[in-house]
Amino acid sequence: METILPAYNDPLFSIFLMLFLAGITVIVTYAWRLYQERKEKEHLLKFLEKFESAECALDTEGMPFEAHMFKPLTLLAKAFENSGEYHKAINIYLYILRHITEDMAKTQLLERLGKTYLHAGFLERARSIYIEILRKEPQNVNVLYELGIVYEMMHEYDKAREVIEPLNTLNKETYSLSKFLEFSSLSHSKTLSIEEKIIQLQALLKEAPKLYRQIVNTLLKLDTTIAWQTIDPERIEEVIDILWFLPNSQLDLDIITTNKRLSTLYYAKGYLQKPHLKSGIFAVDMLAVARENGFEEGDLLFSYLCKQCKQSFPVSFTRCPNCMAIHSVEVEEEIAKARPKTDYSLF
Repeated sequence: METILPAYNDPLFSIFLMLFLAGITVIVTYAWRLYQERKEKEHLLKFLEKFESAECALDTEGMPFEAHMFKPLTLLAKAFENSGEYHKAINIYLYILRHITEDMAKTQLLERLGKTYLHAGFLERARSIYIEILRKEPQNVNVLYELGIVYEMMHEYDKAREVIEPLNTLNKETYSLSKFLEFSSLSHSKTLSIEEKIIQLQALLKEAPKLYRQIVNTLLKLDTTIAWQTIDPERIEEVIDILWFLPNSQLDLDIITTNKRLSTLYYAKGYLQKPHLKSGIFAVDMLAVARENGFEEGDLLFSYLCKQCKQSFPVSFTRCPNCMAIHSVEVEEEIAKARPKTDYSLF
C-alpha cells in the first residue's frame, strides 16, 4: 500500500489534497448559490402572483422578453405612473420582475412597484411589497420611510412609530416625522376627550412649530376660542385659506379688530364695515382697496404648492400627494371674481 498511496508528508499529496478540498468547496458553494437563486426566484414569482389582476389594461401574457427591453419598459411604466394610469404601470412592473435576474434591478423595481401601489391607494399591497424588500434589505432607508407612510395612511400609528426606530439606528433625522405622527395619532384619537386633545395639541405646538397650520385647523374644529388665542397674526400667510373660509359664527371679533392684518383680511372678505387696507398680503390688500372703492365682487382663489417637488394642487394637503413630503405646503392666493350665490330655496 505504501507504494500505491503517497506518504502524508509528501508535499505533492498535500497540494493535491488542498486543491481537491478547494474544488469541492467551490462546487458545493456554487451549487448552493444556484439553489438559493432558484428558491429566491420561486419565492418572488409566488409572491408576485398575489398582485396579478384581471383589471390590468395591458395584455403581457405570452409576450417575449429580451434584455434590451428593460429600459424602454421601465420608462414606459414611469410615464404611465406619472399620468395616473397606475394599472398599466403596475402591469409592466410585474411583467419585468417576472423576467429579469439581477437582484439590484429587482429591488429597484419592487421599490417602484411599491410606490406605485402607494400612490394608487392600494395600501395593503404597498405594505406587502415593502416588507418583502426589507426581508432582504432591512436597512433600506427609502423603503423604511415609505413603509411608515403606508402605516400612517392606514392609521396604524404605533406601527408607523416602530419604523422610526431602525431609522434612528441608521442616524437619520426623525424628529419632525416623529412629531408629525404624534399629531396625526392625537387628532384621530377616539379615546381622548376634547379637553385632553386641546392640552396636548398646545404642548405639541411648542415642541414642533412646523405643525402650526395643522394644529390651528384642528383647534378650530375643537374649540374656536382657544383656536383664536393660538392664531399668530404674523403667520397669517400659513393659514390664510383656513381663515378666509371661516363662517361668521367662528370669528372672534375682539381679537380680529385689535389687529390690522386680521382686520384687513376680514374687511376684504366683507365681514367688517370699517375699512382696513394693510395686511402685507398683496391679493388681500388689493381686494380691500377694491371694496373701499365700491367693487364688492372680488374673492380669493387658493392653490397649494409643495415647496419640495414644486408641484401645485387645487386642494390642501398635510403630505404632498406627489413626493410625500411633510411640512411642505405653501398656500398661494390670487384674486378671482366671486361666485354667485345659489338660492337653494327655489329647489
